[in-house]
Amino acid sequence: MGATGFDSIHNHFERLVFDEVRRLAGERAPHLAADALADVACVALNRLPPRYIRHAVDHAFYLTAAERDDYRRRVEIAVAQAFGYVAERPGRAAA
Repeated sequence: MGATGFDSIHNHFERLVFDEVRRLAGERAPHLAADALADVACVALNRLPPRYIRHAVDHAFYLTAAERDDYRRRVEIAVAQAFGYVAERPGRAAA
C-alpha cells in the first residue's frame, strides 16, 4: 500500500494547547511532577472538540477573526481547568 497521507492529519487544538500549557507552566505548575504537563495537555484536549486538519496554514486561512478568538478563549479555559484538575490528583506533586 502506498503513502496514504494519514501522517499529516492532526488535531488543530493540539499545538494551541501545548503552547498554552508551556506558557502557563512556570506560574501554574511549579509544584507538579515533571510529567504532569503532558497530563494537563491530555485533560485540556479532552475538554475541547476535535478539529482534525491536514495543514495548519490552510485551516488558519479559512478561520474568521471571531473563530480564532473563540478557539483561543476555549483553549485558555480548558488549560486553566486542566491545571486545576491535575493539581488536585494525588501523586502529581513534585518529589
